Amino acid sequence: MAGLQIKGELVPEDVGTDDCLTSYVHIYSPDLLKDQVAFITGGGSGIGLRIAEIFMRHGCDTVIASRNLDKLKEVAKKLSAVTGRRCLPLCIDVRQPESIATAVDETLKELGQIDILINNAAGNFLCPASALSFNAFKTVMEIDTMGTFNTSKVVYEKWFKDHGGNIVNISATLGYKGQALQVHAGSAKAANDAMTKHLAVEWGPSGVRVNAVAPGPISGTEGFRRLGGPTGEAVGAFQSIPLQRAGNKTEMAHCTLFLASRASSYVTGTILVADGGAWLTSANDVSMLLGIASSKSAKL
Repeated sequence: MAGLQIKGELVPEDVGTDDCLTSYVHIYSPDLLKDQVAFITGGGSGIGLRIAEIFMRHGCDTVIASRNLDKLKEVAKKLSAVTGRRCLPLCIDVRQPESIATAVDETLKELGQIDILINNAAGNFLCPASALSFNAFKTVMEIDTMGTFNTSKVVYEKWFKDHGGNIVNISATLGYKGQALQVHAGSAKAANDAMTKHLAVEWGPSGVRVNAVAPGPISGTEGFRRLGGPTGEAVGAFQSIPLQRAGNKTEMAHCTLFLASRASSYVTGTILVADGGAWLTSANDVSMLLGIASSKSAKL
């Protein structure tokens, strides 16, 4: 099956696990990213994995980078087998610029160029601010915000500055309403949205476009499970979303593909909200959210 028909709209196929799609129908030319190279942080699972797959199905070679090299190697084999494109698994910690620099050097040595950077590495969980440990807040900021800056700066200095390029940051809508239990992730993503605009302005003259995708609830991801998505879906909470459903990873990959390709060649400094309209209408139920939170200090 190539997709699911929902009220007249064909929703692209996805799978809930970290596996490749069983079938795929191109909505853009299969050569849209032909012979380009994408460097994807957090590319071994969830949205990052699906972005890698969709990019590769459009002619791109990829680097998938995170801390778990064994998992990355498994995923890379699956991606290459399905798409016929090259996938290079590299171990990095986005909090450490030196490890990013080593990975970027290896990418340039093996693949010769970097055309696209996807900043997808992130961490999140539910916790009230009063119970959030100082270290937990710091860690989320280091991964989400510092990690995005670190990777962008290293790739810019080593390649984009002289060759141009394309950056897409994976953001979130958490900070738009001031959602309970999300001060850490909401603050980090709000900083990334601002960073997207600042870097678009500064690096535009070098031929670098910088944009972001802000997903809503996306099924089949660790974030969806950690943030109570399955429970919300079971009790009908998504009926308040204008499109009345959660999104899926393939849809987020398509949004990212648009921003990373020549289809959006005159777009920079933009945050593309892809949440089915959720942040406009979904209740910010403070009592309910605080009721499900543990009063114990969060630890990472």
